[in-house]
Amino acid sequence: MLTENVRNTLLDIADLNNLKSELNRLPAVDVGDYIAELPPDARAIAFRVLNKAQATDVFEYLPQEIQEELIGAMHDTQVSHIVEAMSPDDRAELFDELPAGVVKRLLQQLSAEERQATATILGYPEGTAGRVMTTEYVRLRQGLTVGQALSKIRLQDEDKETIYYAYITDDNRKLVQVISLRQLLFSIPDALVRDISSNRVIKARTEMPQEEVAQLMKRYDLIALPVVDREDRLVGIVTIDDMVDILEEEATEDIQRLAGVSGGDEAALSPPLVTLRKRLPWLVGNIALYIGAASAIAPFQNVISTVPVLAIIMPILANSSGNVGFQVLSVTVRGLGIGEITPKDTPQILRKELLAGLGTALTLGIALACLSLIWSRPQERWVAFVAGLVMAINILVAATLGTLLPMGIKRLNLDPALISGPLLTTTLDALGFLTFLSLVSVALNIFHLQS
Repeated sequence: MLTENVRNTLLDIADLNNLKSELNRLPAVDVGDYIAELPPDARAIAFRVLNKAQATDVFEYLPQEIQEELIGAMHDTQVSHIVEAMSPDDRAELFDELPAGVVKRLLQQLSAEERQATATILGYPEGTAGRVMTTEYVRLRQGLTVGQALSKIRLQDEDKETIYYAYITDDNRKLVQVISLRQLLFSIPDALVRDISSNRVIKARTEMPQEEVAQLMKRYDLIALPVVDREDRLVGIVTIDDMVDILEEEATEDIQRLAGVSGGDEAALSPPLVTLRKRLPWLVGNIALYIGAASAIAPFQNVISTVPVLAIIMPILANSSGNVGFQVLSVTVRGLGIGEITPKDTPQILRKELLAGLGTALTLGIALACLSLIWSRPQERWVAFVAGLVMAINILVAATLGTLLPMGIKRLNLDPALISGPLLTTTLDALGFLTFLSLVSVALNIFHLQS
């Protein structure tokens, strides 16, 4: 990261010679941070002082909205050079965000090889291994010796995204073996590559969801994972930096969806209109959901007026059960998201949550009963028993729904984060209010406990 001294040195963008010297010797990621923090009218100036190699590296670290801004501010020759030098997967990600007309123009300016690589990646659905892979990888033929393989890597594969693994294919490009650079370096030059390579190849299909790709790499501690098509032909690899991006994207999506942010991809610095578009649908929908909770209360207005302490107890009941449900939901969704659990584990997870929920239900039920005793008038203290009982019941319901809902969604091969926190808490509120007020109403009618 940029130190305070470096930031102070770079503050005066008018000193272009000093700016050029400083920016070209800093790591690309730090330069990207610096340019992203500049005012819009100064970003293009700072970017233009970078040398060609540094500009290409820095461009890949910039946020996509700033990449689009710079593309509009640069000449076509500068743009085509940078886009040509980008890795195919990063280029495809950029093209996803650009207007169709701009993408068409940039594709025409690419070399035939890079245009084909980009078109290949863009041809796969978003969120799949094919869409996040790169086509830059080391491929070896089975008949090579170790010495020939190392020479081939030195002469032809310098620009590949990673060389830590080499993939051995047959004449039809079918993936048959894999070998690490370590194995090549420590083997005798005359040994045949096929004799020292591993036949146990962990691979992904092009249509595999990207979160499953990341889980596969994490499980086997891989820094690159080969991607094959339906005929087992090698078409690309997913690298460790892609895995980190996937995990960050999936975690962000799950967290935001649980909070009711539409799409699950809102950035912290998004424009206000984007923020409004992402959040407002769920907020309006939440009002619609709360109509159900309000409808559960509406028939009991006379009961609430008869026993006013209910108005104090009900918010605590709703808040506590909602928090418990959200906690269970968050843990379950995370476990499903990282592959820690599967729907087959539902009985075990539910048993654990109910046992933990039983302790929580007793504690919170007793707490609410005690508070109700304090707040109630002498003739209303019977309400404390009902409040404690309903709190305990609602806590157990919250633990059950927080487990079963995401598990059920996962069984349908959908994203469990679709079960959002607002949806669960609103459902629990409606159930809790209806149960609480119904029991109070029954007690009033049967035992004539009016104040």
